[in-house]
Amino acid sequence: MTDNGPRKPWPPAASAAGGWDDDNEEPPVKALSPEEAAALKSTLPMLSPWRVLGMQLVAGLLCAVVIRLWTASGVATVSALYGVAAVVVPNLLLVRGMTKRVGSAAGAAVGFMTWEFLKIGASIAMLVLAPKVVPGLSWPALLVTLAVCIKVNWLALAWRGRR
Repeated sequence: MTDNGPRKPWPPAASAAGGWDDDNEEPPVKALSPEEAAALKSTLPMLSPWRVLGMQLVAGLLCAVVIRLWTASGVATVSALYGVAAVVVPNLLLVRGMTKRVGSAAGAAVGFMTWEFLKIGASIAMLVLAPKVVPGLSWPALLVTLAVCIKVNWLALAWRGRR
């Protein structure tokens, strides 16, 4: 006995009707044939990382225009543009690294981690250097634009689901 009731046997048994016992466990995972995998892949909507990067750039530039119109400040506009660059340039680095062909799954995982760490490092470095690069930096303008650019990833996922 456990706190949640009697223990369930492992591996779970098939039901008396010869099928899977749906009350206890999920059905086993079935490996797909290459033809089935190709058919499934063709039904799934794909979204290019380059398109997401472009969407981030456009959203950031629109945000910078809104900040320019709202504040009429050149410093705030340059700060907003630097916020766009602090997202787009490191993501450009990641996308470039991730779109290269890799021979194995382990190599792809190591490659992803490496490029992701480089992206994070580049983002941190750009934010640390921001006050030196942009004289009179407007942190609110930079951070608002940065947040807008980052949130585009969620919009891209939602857009992909509707296609």
